[in-house]
Amino acid sequence: MKAIVVEQPGGADVLGYRDSPEPTPGPGQVLVRTSATGVNFIETYQRDGTYPMTFPYVPGAEGAGTITTLGEGVTDLRVGQRVMTAEGTGTYADLFLVDAEKAVPVPDGLDDRTAAALPLQGFTAHYLATSTFRAEPRHTVLLHAGAGGVGLLLTQLLKRIGATVITTVSTDEKEALSRAAGADHVLRYTDLAEEIRARTGGRGVDVVYDGVGRTTFDASLASLAPRGMLVLFGGASGPVPPVDPMRLNRAGSLFLTRPTMKDYLQTNEERRWRARELFEAIAAGELDVRIGADYPLADAGQAHLDLQARATTGKSVLLP
Repeated sequence: MKAIVVEQPGGADVLGYRDSPEPTPGPGQVLVRTSATGVNFIETYQRDGTYPMTFPYVPGAEGAGTITTLGEGVTDLRVGQRVMTAEGTGTYADLFLVDAEKAVPVPDGLDDRTAAALPLQGFTAHYLATSTFRAEPRHTVLLHAGAGGVGLLLTQLLKRIGATVITTVSTDEKEALSRAAGADHVLRYTDLAEEIRARTGGRGVDVVYDGVGRTTFDASLASLAPRGMLVLFGGASGPVPPVDPMRLNRAGSLFLTRPTMKDYLQTNEERRWRARELFEAIAAGELDVRIGADYPLADAGQAHLDLQARATTGKSVLLP
């Protein structure tokens, strides 16, 4: 099979497209023939060595496809069934492995590209809106990178709940996408805290969902109402430096959390619940999964470069 193999940490040029041995499913696993692969920012950190990895390796945890082989003990899935996952192994390849309990059956009517684009960002948007901070109609929310993959999905889920959503974007094109997703107000990143205070009668917002990190962190804290929560769920601009907890005290008894998806998919029941609500929203026409760019698997390096340059909107997908 063909796969992207990373031999050593480095830039996008270390993403080598080459022949690789086909994986064999172990007990409790399934082997999936890849229809499409989701590209995620964490994979750039793994590639460049920011996150420790054992080299060589095949990147990717997200994808969709058709089961070809069942591992020992797998009884609730079948060969030929379409599945998606955000928790697979080596999805930048023609074939990938995933634990059976982490493979979510794809319903009829949902195409393979959308199924590959949905899991990580969809699960993330769902747990942010329903679990990390349980949004309600009375809440006003600030969401950074409103035209990104998580941003577009989270905006739609928050509007489905009835919250007031303020987003940030960097260009007019991204502003149009964010407004189309339902954002009530769309701002640029400059003078942000002042803009937020002006639009909330001086109070600030109840929660900030911040996937940008280093460059937005201070403005995020300064935009919160007393007892508000900053949900730092990513670091597209780099990691946030260590924070003195007294900053939270002085700014109004604020809350700060750094969630990760695995802690919100602790059981198969929780995983299937989140997937079911996402599927229902898509089927009802209340959730649109925007795929901003398709790339051949061999061009994974370009997909990384575009993602790191923040030149993408919605989701980027690799096609074998």
